[in-house]
Amino acid sequence: MKAALRIAALTAAAAVSLPGLAQQPNPLDNIPDKMPFDIPYGTPIALDRAEAAIAAAIAEAKKHDWKMNVSVVDSGGNLVAFQRMDGAQLASGKISMHKARAAATFRRETKVFENGIQGGNNYLITLDGVIGSRGGILLMDGGKLVGAIGCSGGTGSQDEVSCKAGAAAVNR
Repeated sequence: MKAALRIAALTAAAAVSLPGLAQQPNPLDNIPDKMPFDIPYGTPIALDRAEAAIAAAIAEAKKHDWKMNVSVVDSGGNLVAFQRMDGAQLASGKISMHKARAAATFRRETKVFENGIQGGNNYLITLDGVIGSRGGILLMDGGKLVGAIGCSGGTGSQDEVSCKAGAAAVNR
C-alpha cells in the first residue's frame, strides 16, 4: 500500500512540475489579413489543352522511364482527360484523378497538404477530398484557375516533376 501511494505521489508531482505542459497558443488561431489561396476561377479547361498537358507530362515521364497515370480535371474537379502509360500501376489511375481533383477544388497544389500533414496539421486529413501527396498541380490561364493535373505511379517527387511539365505546357 505504501509503495502504491509513493508511486501515485511521484506521478502527480512529475505531472505538475513538467515544463512545457502549459497551454501553448494554437497557430491555427492566427487570422490572416488576406484569404489564402484566393485564386479566381476561369473558363474550364478545354479538351485540347487537357490533352496537351497530358502529352507533356507523359513526355517528361518517358525521358526518365517512369510509368505514369495522368489526369486532368476542370476547375470544378470534373474529369476532362485521362491516360495510363503502358505498365503503369493500376491503382494509381484513381490516385491521379484524386490529386487533380483535390488541387482544383481546394485551389492549391497537393504538396501543400503533404507539407501540412507532415508539419503536424493533422486536421487536414479530416477534410473531404484531401490527398496528402504531391503530384496535383493547378492549371492556370491569365491568373485564373481553369483546371488541374494529377500524376501518380512513381514517387511523389516523380509525380510532381511530371505534373509540372504538363502544367508548364498549358499555363498562360
